[in-house]
Amino acid sequence: MTRVFLADDHAMVRVGLRHVLQELADIEVVGEAENGRQVLNAPELARCDVLILDLSLPVVAGTEVLRRVRSMYPDLAVVVHSMHPESQFRRRALQAGAVAYVSKEAPPAELLAAVERAAHGPLGVTIEPETEAPRPHTQLTAREHEVFLLILMGRQVADIAAELDVHSCTVSNHLARIRSKLGVSTTAEMVHYAYGEGLLEVPPAPPTEG
Repeated sequence: MTRVFLADDHAMVRVGLRHVLQELADIEVVGEAENGRQVLNAPELARCDVLILDLSLPVVAGTEVLRRVRSMYPDLAVVVHSMHPESQFRRRALQAGAVAYVSKEAPPAELLAAVERAAHGPLGVTIEPETEAPRPHTQLTAREHEVFLLILMGRQVADIAAELDVHSCTVSNHLARIRSKLGVSTTAEMVHYAYGEGLLEVPPAPPTEG
């Protein structure tokens, strides 16, 4: 039997996933978490086969959870289950150590298949080379991408520093480099860049500059 840990900040999503996994496959859900800190502190991770991880976790972001889990539990397979566009985030998740990326818009059978394959070893997914000039946000480093994602989630610099366990000035430096690489000057322009690239589903109200 495959042992799975669920990490998603929405209780109804976890209920639905638990039902699908346990009713339609030989899978046991051994633990759940609603934020990144709970994932990292969960003793169940040491005895499970697959972590199903949402990227949009509070307290500690899913991208940071993925990085730390790969270090803490190198034999644990991570399947990212996210609302973020697969075309934009799949490559980054796989490079960070996930064995699969499944959109929340995909049918349950796709997630089940990913979990079953992940439980029996790496999926062996080959990341295809780019067929066109890379977009500016794909040139961000892993840490810059993490800060970028947190900014898009509405986090402030101090909150990001706390989540990543770094100084606020370090986050500010990352933010300055992100703006430079994206060719924007303000957080509002950064957010609208993300919308234009399909990284956000709806155009947000312009944030106030603090």
